[in-house]
Amino acid sequence: MQDKIPQYVIEVILKLEANGFEAFVVGGCVRDLLLGKEPKDWDVATLAKPDEIVDIFPDSVYENEFGTVGIKIKEGEETIDMVEITTYRIESKYTDKRHPDEVKFAKTLEEDLSRRDFTINSLALKLQKKSEYAIVDLFSGQGDLKNKIIRAVGKADDRFNEDALRMMRAIRFAVQLNFSIEEKTLEAIRKNAKNLKYISVERIKDELEKIILSTAPAKGVELLHETGLLQYIIPEIEVGVDVTQSHHHYYGPYNTVYKHLVASLEKCPSDKLEVRLAALLHDVGKPKTKRGEGENATFYNHEYAGAKIAERILERLKFSRKVIDRVVLLVKNHMFYYNVDEVGEAGVRRVVRKVGLENINDLIDVRIADRLGSGVPKAVPYKLRHFKFMVEKVSSDAVSVKQLKINGNDLMKELKLAPGPKIGAILDVLLSEVIENSELNEKEKLLERAAELEKREIGEIRGIAKKKIKEENEREEEYMKKKYWVE
Repeated sequence: MQDKIPQYVIEVILKLEANGFEAFVVGGCVRDLLLGKEPKDWDVATLAKPDEIVDIFPDSVYENEFGTVGIKIKEGEETIDMVEITTYRIESKYTDKRHPDEVKFAKTLEEDLSRRDFTINSLALKLQKKSEYAIVDLFSGQGDLKNKIIRAVGKADDRFNEDALRMMRAIRFAVQLNFSIEEKTLEAIRKNAKNLKYISVERIKDELEKIILSTAPAKGVELLHETGLLQYIIPEIEVGVDVTQSHHHYYGPYNTVYKHLVASLEKCPSDKLEVRLAALLHDVGKPKTKRGEGENATFYNHEYAGAKIAERILERLKFSRKVIDRVVLLVKNHMFYYNVDEVGEAGVRRVVRKVGLENINDLIDVRIADRLGSGVPKAVPYKLRHFKFMVEKVSSDAVSVKQLKINGNDLMKELKLAPGPKIGAILDVLLSEVIENSELNEKEKLLERAAELEKREIGEIRGIAKKKIKEENEREEEYMKKKYWVE
């Protein structure tokens, strides 16, 4: 195993030992080594105090109150990695459930390991001569690794009262490693779930993101729900726990909104954060829009209500604007209507215009997640495959003013139009007509039509554009009524 540890980590430890201080590789990197995974970070624990570490490694970073010194690993003038060295410590009370009231340096490795979160993270590795090593395992962490168990070190209540985020970390490790959570640890999470409200939104968001991006995100959401944590993260999802669905989602175990959302996340074919979040939240607007009961219940416009709710959720959790906007776009448009016999190229162009060609595949992935999360056995039926074919077919057609074969300069030059809002109004009408019939996107045809429009007042031109938008909305509304059985 020692041959898997970077030489620069070994050299850091040897240098500490040469100065009279014992030092160990500790924490998650030891866990990953034992699991045959490549560690992302390297942590070292030592008896040396921070100022003593800085004396040994002058080009280091020490800007915290927890006794951690960052050792820069360089190639020439470039820093290529960082090894964190932390002085043995034992912490006092956690009044705010987030930070220790004070940090006390300890004298032994045992004291340091005893304050760590889980047994699988409380392992230490001691380097020895001739590439040998010894594992220090004071809390049966190796046994829990072998048996795939997440277990708190010592009393779980104490660990979770020290830092309430550890409850989410337990679930995160469980889904990342495909482990189960030991019963006493799980019970302590249920008991202390309310303390999650003391944790900063940023830290909660980071853990949630790791859960969503894990290999078992649906299991993670289920554990958050079962332990009572989800109500402090996304309570909007739990609103759907007892909300039954209609004929279109009435399949066995997926007959409530909550179960459908979790199943959709589980079946999501994408590993993108935004797509997985959209799969989890795509029907979050259903409880608010539900009308009627039983198989014929309707959820008319739930996608628009859901998009607003999703935006509020992600803003509250402080996701980036980029992530929020993409999730909202996918949730708002996940109900796009497509029937081979009813929707032609123009309808496909309208969908592409709404979501952007670059988002079409993600939108289809959300639709696939939605279908499989409803218990439908076939993810990509003929009409969805046909839709993908049609998207490819119209992918070079104009769906924005920039893609028209003429622009404002052409109108000013050919029609002698003065700069002003009238040009934009004309281009809007031209685009709406080109979306309906792509053959109109030729310069001569567009100039001829523009000349006709130019003779009209700007208000009349805008009225034409509004009428076309209204017709498009009415057409969509009819499609939606068919889909939701609304007459």
